[in-house]
Amino acid sequence: MKTKFRNILYGTMLGVAGLATTSCTNLDEHLYDTIATENHEFTNEEIMAMFGPVYSSLRDVYWGWYSYADMMDQSSDVWCIPYRIGIGWGDLYVSMHKHEFHSQIAHFRDTWNRNYAGINACNKLLGYQQIQENPKLVAQLRGYRALYYYILFDLFRNIPLDTEFEHPNGWLPEQATPQETFDFLVSELNEIADDCGTTIEMGKLNKYAIHMILAKMYLNHNAWFQDDSDNSWYGKCIDELNKVMEGPFSLASAYSANFMDDISGSPEIIFGIPFENKYASGNYMANMWMHVAGKATWGFDGWATGGAAVMPQFLDTYDKDDSRYTDCWIGGQQYDKSGAPIYSDGEPLIYTKELHSIDNPGCYPFESYRLVKYEIKGGEYGSSYDDVPFFRLADAYMMKAECLLRLGGYNGETEQDAADLVTKVRERDFLNNPEKAKVTVEKLKGGSVYAYGHRENQGKMGEADKWIITNEGGQDIELGGLLDELAWEFVAEHHRRQDLIRFHIKGSKENVYNGKSWFCKDANPDKTDRHKDIFPIPKSALDGNPKLHQNPGYADSNQ
Repeated sequence: MKTKFRNILYGTMLGVAGLATTSCTNLDEHLYDTIATENHEFTNEEIMAMFGPVYSSLRDVYWGWYSYADMMDQSSDVWCIPYRIGIGWGDLYVSMHKHEFHSQIAHFRDTWNRNYAGINACNKLLGYQQIQENPKLVAQLRGYRALYYYILFDLFRNIPLDTEFEHPNGWLPEQATPQETFDFLVSELNEIADDCGTTIEMGKLNKYAIHMILAKMYLNHNAWFQDDSDNSWYGKCIDELNKVMEGPFSLASAYSANFMDDISGSPEIIFGIPFENKYASGNYMANMWMHVAGKATWGFDGWATGGAAVMPQFLDTYDKDDSRYTDCWIGGQQYDKSGAPIYSDGEPLIYTKELHSIDNPGCYPFESYRLVKYEIKGGEYGSSYDDVPFFRLADAYMMKAECLLRLGGYNGETEQDAADLVTKVRERDFLNNPEKAKVTVEKLKGGSVYAYGHRENQGKMGEADKWIITNEGGQDIELGGLLDELAWEFVAEHHRRQDLIRFHIKGSKENVYNGKSWFCKDANPDKTDRHKDIFPIPKSALDGNPKLHQNPGYADSNQ
C-alpha cells in the first residue's frame, strides 16, 4: 500500500503544482477555470491530482501542528503538554489543558482554517461539470465536505455553512444555526451513502464510513444540544452501527495492528487516513513524546521534544493484566537497540510516572511515561509514516454498547448484549488472563475508577514537596465503567474530549469535561455553565468576517 500510495501522492502533488502555476494571477485563474470547465476533458490522472487538496487537508486537520488530534486529548484527562523545565515551551498547551480557552490559541485558528480549506477544495471540484456527471466522485466530495463540517460542528458548533465555490465580490458567509448545520449533515450523508460504495481503500470514504459519521451525529446529539428529553437518537445511532457491522470488518487479532505504519491490512479499519514519509508525512507522536536521548531505543534520528506527558491518574486506572498498557506506554530505565542503558548528560534515562505541575514549576525532562501506541521506526521515520485509524470496528462496538446501556435495550437486544460487545473488544488485551476480559453490565453502569481531583506538586526538584491534592473520585459518573473502557481503548485517537462531554455526573446535567478536576485542572465551580463544551471561534476568523459572532461565554465578539 505504501509504495502504491507514494506514486499516487507524487502524481497528486504534480497536479496541484500545475494548478498553482496556472493561477498566479486573476487573468490566469480566469483562463484556467474557463478552459477546464468548458473545453477540457480531464483524464483520470488529472482528476486524481485535482483531489489532492481534498485529501491533504484532512491530513493537515488531523496531524498538522496544533491539530485536531491534539485538541481532542490535550483538553482532556488523559495527557497534556506541560511547560518543560529546561526546554521552555508549552504555554498555549497549558491553556488548553486548564480549560483557559481564548480565541487566539493556535489550535483553534489552524483547525478552523484547515477544515475550511478542505471544504473549499470540495466545493470547487463539485462545480466542474465532468465531476458532476460522475455520482461516485460527487459522493466522495460531498462525503469529505460533510466530514470537515462534522469536525467543525463538534468543535465550534456555530459555523458558516457554504456549499458553493463561486461568490460575488465582497461576499462573506453567515453563521448557520446548530440545527441548520445538523440537519444539513444528516441529509447530505443519507443522500450519498450508497454512492460511496463498499470498497475499502485507505483515504477513500466508503458507505460504512458514512454510516459511522451519521452514528456519531446521533450519539452526540443530546450532548451537543444539551437536551436529554429524547433518547430516540441512541436508537438511530444503533441503526447506523448495524449497517456498519454488516460490512466486511472484524476485530484485529492484536490491538497494535491498528497503529502500524501501514494499517491497510487490518480488518478493523473502516476509514483510515494514509500517511507516507516522503510526500505525506505528519504523525508526530514519536517526535512529541520522546526525550531526545530516548530515540536510541529505536535508532530513530529525527527531531524530538520530549514534550507530552500522560497523567498519572489515568495510568493508575489500568488493570495490570491489560496489554494495552504496555502497547501504549513505556516507563522506567530506557535501553538502546543493543540493550545498553541510555544516559542523558551522565544521568540514566529513567521515565518516572509522577509529574510535578503543568506550569508551576512545570515538568522535569524525565518526568512522564511515554506514548508508544503508534509504531516507531528507526532512521528518519519515527511515527511520521504511520496511518491514522479514523474509524475502526472497536469504535462501532463501543458506541453500540453505550446506546444499549443508555436505552436499557433496543429492538430485542439487551444491556447484556452491550457487555458482550465490550468483552469482545477486551478479549485480545487479556490473553494471559482471559477471565478478566469479561465485563459485566453492573461494572459498565457503575462508577469510574479514575481518581478525579486536582493533583500537582508545586515544589521544585531537590526541595520539599508542595502537593495540592483534592479528592473527587469517579463513582458519581453515569456509565463510569464504560467511560473508563473508552479511555483504555481509544487514548490518543481523537476521542476523549467528545466522550467527557457526553458522560454526565449522576443526577445532574453537569458533564465530566466541566464537572471534574484532574492534574492541574479544576472543575468549573458553576455547575450550570457548559459554554466550554465548544471552543471559541478564532479571532482571525472574526477579524476577517464581521458577520461572525463569538460563541457564548467568550470575548472578541463582533456584536
